[in-house]
Order: sequence, then structure tokens, then C-alpha cells
Amino acid sequence: MKLHDLRPAAGSHRRSKRIGRGYGSGKGKTGGKGMMGQKARSGSGPYRTFEGGQNRLVKRMPFKRGFTNIWRVEYEIVNVERLNSWPQDVAVTPAALLESRIVRRKRRPVKILGDGELHVPLVVHAHKFSASARQKIEAAGGSIVEVPWLIEHPSRSRGPNPSMRNQNRAE
Repeated sequence: MKLHDLRPAAGSHRRSKRIGRGYGSGKGKTGGKGMMGQKARSGSGPYRTFEGGQNRLVKRMPFKRGFTNIWRVEYEIVNVERLNSWPQDVAVTPAALLESRIVRRKRRPVKILGDGELHVPLVVHAHKFSASARQKIEAAGGSIVEVPWLIEHPSRSRGPNPSMRNQNRAE
């Protein structure tokens, strides 16, 4: 085999369409671009977010990108293997986890996840448990207590904010 014998694989290269070369070619005159208009002009067409000249959504909301779930709950996560060093006679509660610095933020609910192994039977109090964490705690001889989590909505005025309507009716 010599250099002049090298050819691309069959079907890998197509000949380009010769546009605007007479009616007989099938792509004469307007070259497959229809009659006039923005898309018939040379150069690339309008951009992806183009809305026909109307101010586009991307421009109407310039800083809002994506979606933010305002009801999302951020949990303080504790894996099961971190509880191996916990003494057996002491219950694992969110307050105790906060005191031992395993959990850092007291305003967030605590969720126990099942990463690692647990060898100590413990009574674990938390707001949520994953299915694997439940299984591992109960397999080690421990028990689970789900603590209800109450959402605290702080006053937007940064202080006591009694309703004005109720004050007038008390008279």
C-alpha cells in the first residue's frame, strides 16, 4: 500500500450539495431557502432564544436562572458508623449530637443515613432515617425513635409582631 492508494472508508464522506446552480439541480435560484425573510439571508439564523423580536425570556428575567425550591429542607446528616463510639447507656438525641459536635447546626433537622456498619445497640432519636440506617440500627439490637420536626418561622420584622386586626377587636 502506498500513499496514493489511501482512501476514506466507503460512505464516510459525502459530496457537498451544489446550491444555486440552475433549475436542473433541484436547488436553483433560492437554493432551498424559500422566498426572502430572515432565514433566507446569508450567515447563521436567529439565535436559540429568539422570540421574533419580542424581548426574550432570558432578557426579561436577567438574573433568575434555574429553579429554587423554597420548601427544600436541609438536613444535618449523620452516618451510622459515626455512632460506633457512642456509649450504650446514653440515648442518641439531636441535642446530644449537637453537644458532642457531630452535628453543627441546631436549627436543621437531623437525618441518620446508613453508610458504614454499627456494632453497638443504641436508642437513636432523630427527625428522619434512611431505610438502610433503620435496618442497621435494628440489626445491631438498637431501636429508633422518630422525633417530629417543627418549622420555626422567625418574625420578618425581627421582633414581636402582633396582628393589628386582633388588637382592634379586643375592645
